[in-house]
Amino acid sequence: MTALDDRMGTEPGAQPGRRAPAPGDLAIVQAFVNTGDVEAGIDRLGDPLRAATWMARHGLVAPRSDLDDGSVRRLIEVREALRALLLASTGEPLDPSATDVLNGAAAEAHLLVGFEVDGTSWLEPAAGGVDGAIGLMLGIVFASMTAGTWSRLKACVEDSCRRAFYDRSKNRSGVWCSMRVCGNRAKTRAYRRRHAGGLSA
Repeated sequence: MTALDDRMGTEPGAQPGRRAPAPGDLAIVQAFVNTGDVEAGIDRLGDPLRAATWMARHGLVAPRSDLDDGSVRRLIEVREALRALLLASTGEPLDPSATDVLNGAAAEAHLLVGFEVDGTSWLEPAAGGVDGAIGLMLGIVFASMTAGTWSRLKACVEDSCRRAFYDRSKNRSGVWCSMRVCGNRAKTRAYRRRHAGGLSA
């Protein structure tokens, strides 16, 4: 198994560091964020056809849906705002523009709260199409925050990675998707900085 295999897994949709995916519907949000692979330079939402294919495969839009360039831009903008939110789960400062994007997307989705006879509630979009699909994912995020699982979904702090991973550590202290790859990269850089400082002293 190569280091890249360990970071990404060998199959499409495999989880970084061979971790188990996020539980339940939260796995959809994790997969959505990971459609943009920073290290490999691959964007599975990069054009209308690829975006429609990915969204349909995950049940977010109807099969053979027609997406346009504007829809692709909205999806990527929301994806990167969610990635920023996940980085905040590792302790990094949250870019205020990310919340602006997500609040705007929630408004476009016309998210509505409903209640069931058993006393439970739900949050669903009244909008259809891409706005509705985005709204479904934002509803999943809201439910995860309410359930207390959101803080375990994080984005790797390694600049060359940024993949979303689900942190199952007892104290929720994980910051890298893979200790073997991204963790070692960070530790190697830190060692080199210390070593260079020692030589120049």
